[in-house]
Amino acid sequence: MEIILTGAFLIDLASAGIRMAAPLLAAALGELFAERSGVLNIGVEGMMLMGALFAVFGSDVTGSPWGGVLAAVVVGGLMALIFAVVTVTLAADQVVTGVAINLLALGLSTYLFRLAYGLQGTMHRVPAFQPFPIPGLANIPVLGPVLFQHTPLVYLAFLLVPVSSFLLFRTMWGMALRSVGEHPRAADTTGVNVLRMRYVAVIAGGMLAGLAGSILTLSQLDVFVENVTAGRGYIALAAVVFGQWMPGGAMASTLLFGLAEAFQLRLQTISTGLPYQLLGTMPYVLTVLALIGVVGRARAPKVLGRPYLREGQRS
Repeated sequence: MEIILTGAFLIDLASAGIRMAAPLLAAALGELFAERSGVLNIGVEGMMLMGALFAVFGSDVTGSPWGGVLAAVVVGGLMALIFAVVTVTLAADQVVTGVAINLLALGLSTYLFRLAYGLQGTMHRVPAFQPFPIPGLANIPVLGPVLFQHTPLVYLAFLLVPVSSFLLFRTMWGMALRSVGEHPRAADTTGVNVLRMRYVAVIAGGMLAGLAGSILTLSQLDVFVENVTAGRGYIALAAVVFGQWMPGGAMASTLLFGLAEAFQLRLQTISTGLPYQLLGTMPYVLTVLALIGVVGRARAPKVLGRPYLREGQRS
């Protein structure tokens, strides 16, 4: 156990934590946009899963991992469009619809993957991203290995944090989006198209969930396995709440969960005497504890989860 206290172990742990946090962060930022508009997208898990699958398909067909990213983003957006039609236009229950999306993605991804690659498809590797050390920065002691020796998709996920903050809090579009999640009736009377804003937010969220799936299969694993997301979409949902619906807070939350995931993986390689199944629950236990810690203190958008009905529509 002394190895845990060494500098090399801690540097490797921090670097891995950032790498593990990247897909959670991309999905959480996408969910943040949806929830800021008043839409609770439980289906982010399924959108991540389909994004992970189509990232493999796209990379295999085009021979480029960027082709896989494009395919993942498109399929995530399409699934989000379906979700938006059902929940925003038809005003169906958002939680039930999200669960249906997750179940559909779980079954459909398995079927399509086996259809394409057969039962041995888990060994089918595709062109994937390699670490890209940033010149000049990658050689900085400690900080270099931790921050500047990752794949392009990891950098992209973290660059989305300031971009999201700017869009939400420094643009008229962001102000309109936030008003739709707080007072949609008032926003409607000022000329903001509530339904359109929610469509844009949900589809953008689905595209980021697809990007998150591509990070899993093209930046971490290089392969697709059935149910590869393994609940990460739900962790992203928790990160939004734990981060108080702020991009910076979501980043801090996902880094915490990423470090927990990296730590339990490294503990499995050390003779601790603990069952690996118990260690594997660490990120999920941390998620539950984090949610318990913010109960009563987190203030969600006022109309989160409620469909918007114009005057004259039945409730």
